[in-house]
Amino acid sequence: MTKLMLTYLAFDSSTRHVRLDPHVPAFFQNPYEAYAFMHGASNVFFWEEFGFWCFGGFDDVSRLLRDRRFGRQNPAGIPDRSGIGRDRTHLNAFDGIEANSMLELEPPVHTRLRTLVNRAFVSRQVERLRPRVEALANELIDRFEADQVDLLPAFASPLPITIIAEMLGVPVEMGPQLLDWSHQMVAMYMHGRTRETEETANRAARDFSGFLRGYVAERRKNPGDDLLSLLISAQEDNQKLSEVELVSSAILLLNAGHEATVHQTGNAVRAILAQGGDPRRFFPSPQTTAATVEECLRFDAPLHMFTRYAYEEIEVGSGVIVRPGETIGLLLGMANHDPAAFAEPLAFRPDRADQKNVSFGAGIHFCIGAPLARLELQVSLKTLFERLPQLHLAEQPRFRDTYHFHGLETLAVHTGQ
Repeated sequence: MTKLMLTYLAFDSSTRHVRLDPHVPAFFQNPYEAYAFMHGASNVFFWEEFGFWCFGGFDDVSRLLRDRRFGRQNPAGIPDRSGIGRDRTHLNAFDGIEANSMLELEPPVHTRLRTLVNRAFVSRQVERLRPRVEALANELIDRFEADQVDLLPAFASPLPITIIAEMLGVPVEMGPQLLDWSHQMVAMYMHGRTRETEETANRAARDFSGFLRGYVAERRKNPGDDLLSLLISAQEDNQKLSEVELVSSAILLLNAGHEATVHQTGNAVRAILAQGGDPRRFFPSPQTTAATVEECLRFDAPLHMFTRYAYEEIEVGSGVIVRPGETIGLLLGMANHDPAAFAEPLAFRPDRADQKNVSFGAGIHFCIGAPLARLELQVSLKTLFERLPQLHLAEQPRFRDTYHFHGLETLAVHTGQ
């Protein structure tokens, strides 16, 4: 038996089992060191702390995201994760939302829901938001303190939550509350959650649902040109969203509409500042701005693991057998740094010829908000660095102990004003 060690990581080459606690600071502060080690050892491995096989090669991840023999919906039925102690009566509100979320469903229900919701997120619809995003970015920068500011609460968070709230037609001043509910709910996907985490998430789901039901009722009486009104009226083959589907879809859009973008904005600013020099050189034209954002998405993605269920017995990789109902982990951040897919994967190179990434997923669950997230990142980063080219770190930022959602705790900067 051969065992390889990377301080906090143990790999058994005979079984391809890895022992790696995702809460070890050395790992969640810089997962790319461990990824590089595993790319050299095995892109396919059994991660003991999670209890399932994981895949980190770019080609494997891209292929498995599209493989319809795998899916998000538990073949044993939703909810898809057991509660602490396996009793889920304390998760009724949370499970009610999950059971009707397109992210957790497969065709034909997923197809119907996504078709109805997708109309608001096609590129031509999103492009109309560009002037509003630019205006909002400038408004937020105008509010910065003269010398030092934490960009996460001052810029990265309010921009996407304001845009998605305006799109849905809910009060922008509810932004902080929407963020709280969202954070409490997504904590359910973290490794090592507790009973307290679950009860908090269930309360958030209950309150979030109640809030949205009130606005849905109002929009039914007085429809407008917002997304809630569109979802209420949208039909596909004479089918409308049910009340619970409508609420679940709105919650998904609110949560997904800001959570990853906040993390990616912080990660991108950190990456760009680490290059030194004038940051405006990354944004001289729409084409180079788009390329810079794509490299940011590859270089330090906001989501590092996406799980799927096997729907039949499948041999995946050399000698790895997964059976119906078993989970696999697709390591998006590791795939984006695969040396077999990228030249110098640890280098930040917006002009790279091999530019691609799996940060938004692929296949039928490709992120529905990807066009909006890309536009928000292109406009907000370009505006920030053009307005504040002397921006520099006030302190070394640290990542949160949330491996799945890779984002910073704070991003304190000097504005250079």
